[in-house]
Amino acid sequence: MARFHPLRVAAVDRLTDDSVAVTLEVPPALREEYRYTPGQHLAVRLDVDDTEVRRTYSICSPVLGPEAPAELRVGVRLVEGGEFSTFAHKELAAGDILHVMTPAGRFVLEPAPGYYAAVVGGSGITPVLAIAGTLLAQTADARFCLIRSDRTAASTMFLEEVADLKDRYPERFQLVTVLSREEQQAGLGSGRLDEQRLTGLLPALLPVETVTGWFLCGPYGLVQGAERALRGLGVNRHRIHEEIFHVDGGAAPAPVAATAVHSRVTAKLDGRSGTWPAQDGESLLETVLRNRADAPYACKGGVCGTCRAFLVSGEVRMDRNFALEAEETEAGFVLACQSHATTDEVELDFDR
Repeated sequence: MARFHPLRVAAVDRLTDDSVAVTLEVPPALREEYRYTPGQHLAVRLDVDDTEVRRTYSICSPVLGPEAPAELRVGVRLVEGGEFSTFAHKELAAGDILHVMTPAGRFVLEPAPGYYAAVVGGSGITPVLAIAGTLLAQTADARFCLIRSDRTAASTMFLEEVADLKDRYPERFQLVTVLSREEQQAGLGSGRLDEQRLTGLLPALLPVETVTGWFLCGPYGLVQGAERALRGLGVNRHRIHEEIFHVDGGAAPAPVAATAVHSRVTAKLDGRSGTWPAQDGESLLETVLRNRADAPYACKGGVCGTCRAFLVSGEVRMDRNFALEAEETEAGFVLACQSHATTDEVELDFDR
């Protein structure tokens, strides 16, 4: 069960004009709880004007040994109007305390021999940096191709860390960089990595059909375009893993209007169950939160997957889903923050 703990900030390092890396110290007593799989993320809690704000940031540091981590590092890009990202850029300093949830997320790779590839945009590099760094360090029979898209060279996060991978593993790590708003002296021309461009580019870079696993991370448009390109090139959906960092309001399907269903919601959480009436229009997560403040969530936008739960019985309508893969929804998992009851009785299990 995910839990929040206070962690001390060890460092705040500026990466670009609009991004920083935050390093957190993990005390010995909590290190097992913060053991993570490369690609997972942390939810950070902040109180702003008596309102609790939660934001999710991916761990960028690789797993280099069997020991539980003494430190965790995340990348934070400044978002216009973003409460936590603004705080992190302007106020957060070494020595401060942040309340941080234990690692979560299923956009992960357990190191294993094979040929892996990623298409990332902007801050989507963050979890992939941990995935690639861990894989190359732990598995001598693995290769990784990173195709990254950024606006300009100056806005590119973790330049030094990616360059270090290229220097350390020159035979097993391939880097392809595309800048959307700036010409490069060498390499690919500028422009966005959309479906059409990726359909022509990917087969020229690597043997698409032999790639063991594809990892797509970044804005909604880039991830969806990359998925369509891969499926058009014959890649099985089971080899494609996605994590969306930003959803433009006009790019994603709009939520379905809520209908009034007077349901009772039963939820199992941390070994305890309860049943409560749902109020008109509220999500299952909102129903549970009114009665169990420890219900897991972070973004409430259907992106992070922190509120994932198993639908034991009943039926629900899920407005949006940018976190669960098809196999998970087919198995019966839902996002509680996006789900509304459509039957009189609904039962969820957050512990599965």
